[in-house]
Amino acid sequence: MRTMTTLGMMFAGVALAAEPSLLERSKQVFKPLPAQFDSKENPITKEKVELGRQLYFEKRFSKNQDISCNSCHLLSKYGVDGAPTSEGHKKQRGDRNSPTVFNAGGHLAQFWDGRAATLEEQAKGPVLNPVEMAMKDAATVEAVLKSIPGYAPMFKKAFPADADPITYDNFARAVGAFERTLTTPSRFDKFLVGDEKALTDAEKKGLETYLATGCTACHMGTGVGGEMYQKLGLVKPVAGVKDEGRAKVTKKDSDKFFFKVPSLRNIEKTAPYLHDGSKATLEETIAFMGEYQLGRQLKKEEVDSIAVFLKSLTGEVSKAQMAEPRALPGSKTTPKPDPS
Repeated sequence: MRTMTTLGMMFAGVALAAEPSLLERSKQVFKPLPAQFDSKENPITKEKVELGRQLYFEKRFSKNQDISCNSCHLLSKYGVDGAPTSEGHKKQRGDRNSPTVFNAGGHLAQFWDGRAATLEEQAKGPVLNPVEMAMKDAATVEAVLKSIPGYAPMFKKAFPADADPITYDNFARAVGAFERTLTTPSRFDKFLVGDEKALTDAEKKGLETYLATGCTACHMGTGVGGEMYQKLGLVKPVAGVKDEGRAKVTKKDSDKFFFKVPSLRNIEKTAPYLHDGSKATLEETIAFMGEYQLGRQLKKEEVDSIAVFLKSLTGEVSKAQMAEPRALPGSKTTPKPDPS
């Protein structure tokens, strides 16, 4: 009898020892951010990043010379403009919320519907979109860049092997290289690499709630999201949604109402939420996700607890990351704004 009791105690000890810690469970579903998101197709160089930063803030390759990449993805505001949808050419507005550019280099694709495979491909889209920057074509963009004297030496340094380096493809490569450096490691990353004191007790409790609720079914990995597509209204249809999401790209009925799962990094700073910016607060969005994506009516304390954890994903945007370069002077050949 004593032997059985001893064995029972031993087995109980083994069971207790085998219970994974919160850190161990977190490591199974999350990964810390890298310093930058490298690309074999577009290797990051200092010269490309410098050119890409200049182009990111450049307004002269928008039709009316009043919109830059930074107009909708403000680096001083965690890569967003805080509006449900962004204002474009002649104050037109699109039908989708502008997602943050920070940490986007780790996503499986770009745009809410994934129509661009890479940051480089995404950089080309808004420039020629009639609702956004409204430029006529790639050749027009190239002509504008060639008319601004300061760009020639910058493109040559960034793409020294090209006889004619000022091209629309190289524009996209430079912007993409710059955006690949826009990462924002947070205290959660310190936790993931072993610093268990990096999170407060309340944040750890929120992480426990997040894991137990099932949020990691979609929001996992390096970006805590951004790694898959999911149907909006997975377990309960969302009334009034007209945007068919990824189906606009694939033309498949099975992709209706599927969107790229957004990253939750810096989520407290990137309101409003969802593809249409229809949710104003983080807590409102958490409750909505619980009901429509997981089929759960979350209690207020659960919502609040998850929100506390999510705020630990807020990283620091450095002065170097948000620094706006001095505009390059134009010349007599630089085209004037076209308000049409």
